Amino acid sequence: MRVKAGNDAGLPCTTEEELLQNPAIRPEDVLGLQNITENYLCNPDDNVHKIDFTRFKIRDMETGTVLFEITKPPTADSAEDRKDIDPNAGRFVRYQFTPAFLRLRKVGATVEFTVGDIPINNFRMIERHYFRGQLLKSFDFEFGFCIPSSKNTCEHIYEFPPLSEDLIHEMILHPYETQSDSFYFVDSKLVMHNKADYSYTGGT
Repeated sequence: MRVKAGNDAGLPCTTEEELLQNPAIRPEDVLGLQNITENYLCNPDDNVHKIDFTRFKIRDMETGTVLFEITKPPTADSAEDRKDIDPNAGRFVRYQFTPAFLRLRKVGATVEFTVGDIPINNFRMIERHYFRGQLLKSFDFEFGFCIPSSKNTCEHIYEFPPLSEDLIHEMILHPYETQSDSFYFVDSKLVMHNKADYSYTGGT
């Protein structure tokens, strides 16, 4: 058995192929991944709690400057129209930041989300960031209890590790090769999986 070193030391290494064979994926499974996933590890239909992220904001904790903000527009489509929508739409985000973002030490991410008519206990997110196959940082956040049919807002604090100047230079030179997987669990079962990639060439 291979065992992972670093942030998740002691956990067995896992592969995407292995996890796709599992009937259920748990937090310790994704913490053993060594690289960004090529596919989504769950289906949109697995979101039985109807969790819907409606607003997202990123700010520099030191200055309060808002770096990114987006609000999901209301959907007025008919059921017939929704049949034609890609089921993975909304599961991927492409970010464009300036090079200065890579030197930030602490960032706050505010999320607003709604839930369906089932109460949610033990709502957890694990977010793993990679550059060219190298794990940069793994974040682990709890959302807390969510009452049925509620709108919820919380802010998670990302504390970034210091990056070498050589690594920063490479990340700027290779836009969108910095990538992340965001895994969402309810009662330790994967119910949502979102992906993102990043460019740090904005303003240059």
